[in-house]
Amino acid sequence: MAEFFNQISGLLWGHILIYLLIAAGVFFTIRLGFIQFAQFPHMIKVMANSRNGAGEGISSFQAFCTSLAARVGTGNMAGVAVALYLGGAGAIFWMWLIALIGMATSFAESALAQLYKVKDEEGNYRGGPAYYMQYGLNKRWMGVLFSLCLILAFGLVFNAVQSNSIAAAFEVAFDVPKYVMGIILVIGSAIIIFGGLKTIARFAELVVPFMALAYLLVALYVCFSNFEQLPAVFKQIINSAFGLEQAAGGAVGFAVMQAMIQGIKRGLFSNEAGMGSAANAAASATPNPNHPASQGYVQMLGVFVDTIVICSATAALVLLSNQLVPDSGVTGIALTQKALVEHVGDWGAVFIAIAIFFFAFTSIVANYSYAETNLIFLQENKMAMMIFRVCVLGMVMFGAVGELGLIWTLADISMGLMAIVNVAALFMLSGIVIWLAKDYRAQLKQGKTPKFDPSSRPEIAKTLPAGIWHKKQ
Repeated sequence: MAEFFNQISGLLWGHILIYLLIAAGVFFTIRLGFIQFAQFPHMIKVMANSRNGAGEGISSFQAFCTSLAARVGTGNMAGVAVALYLGGAGAIFWMWLIALIGMATSFAESALAQLYKVKDEEGNYRGGPAYYMQYGLNKRWMGVLFSLCLILAFGLVFNAVQSNSIAAAFEVAFDVPKYVMGIILVIGSAIIIFGGLKTIARFAELVVPFMALAYLLVALYVCFSNFEQLPAVFKQIINSAFGLEQAAGGAVGFAVMQAMIQGIKRGLFSNEAGMGSAANAAASATPNPNHPASQGYVQMLGVFVDTIVICSATAALVLLSNQLVPDSGVTGIALTQKALVEHVGDWGAVFIAIAIFFFAFTSIVANYSYAETNLIFLQENKMAMMIFRVCVLGMVMFGAVGELGLIWTLADISMGLMAIVNVAALFMLSGIVIWLAKDYRAQLKQGKTPKFDPSSRPEIAKTLPAGIWHKKQ
């Protein structure tokens, strides 16, 4: 069974997604005028004002924290270590690359999610790829397919991945049995996910900035303590990315392909650009400025913080240590723990265990919120929601005591299927994305605070859900 799933994962990532995601990132980067570079200062400005405008929904900052809670988790600490172990130091270069071009893809999916959002029975804004597939493309079947993939990936499999890393880290640091940690995680998750979308947003807003800052401070301490080694580490990443460290031509080709596959795979798992997941959080916000494109800027920054900042911190911890040994069997969260212990002593294992608890636990509750939005898209049924919540908690428990290899493989497959469906929709709706970006920038150039007016494009206005953009929020 494991071999069967490995073959499917290899087909998706080795022959389809590695090209599809790069193509999407390059396409939107060019068509949007290299927005992630040219508009970087404005992206920071929008983020600085993101606490305003909460209105009927949640604020852009809360949406940013919710999406970052899902992004910043196992992928940043265990996933980076896995990429380094399987793909070598060069995997980090490809992780950086997919993040930089993926920022443009993230803008596209987040702006579309804002444009086609709806309001549920409780007054919360909901949206995401399933919604822009139904309203923007008039293809509900496509939205249903995406929703099923997302529910499988984020509601079930990814939560097992997160709990697996937490349980493994606490077993190493505190000798806590995995099943005990599983029970604790189930109880904690239940308290928050039964509180609803706004409870999840408030929880993420409080926890995410604190946990990210603490982890970065420790990583910066390690980097400054080993400052003289940083140029050599950077050189190692570049050389390994292009096979310059291998002697034989065959070895070069294999090494580069492994670095590319592992870097892009783990990079996407971490920053989720193009996958369509963070778009669900983007749709839930009341944006400031009141224009769909503004939420695209906010979510672009999420990709940057997740991969260029936090994933790089983990890579530095590992590559500045002597713990990365091929075929040693030490990988995942255990490799990150051993690396930090080498740098700072035994308390490093404890710190990583606590950090992964906050990183991965917030990912569990944010992942659930994505799945909930897509379950509502399929059918808004309270009994179905209750059953699904129980299933989510069951997967949290399963992940805590399950085997890492098969869980990661299932995560890769479900993530890959999501990305294929979402990227196809993004290409079909690319004209609307480009128009939104141009409309936003045109108003900025006129000295105005951008505001979306659907009447300027009647053919688009008639496809929008009723009662959202047709009236003042």
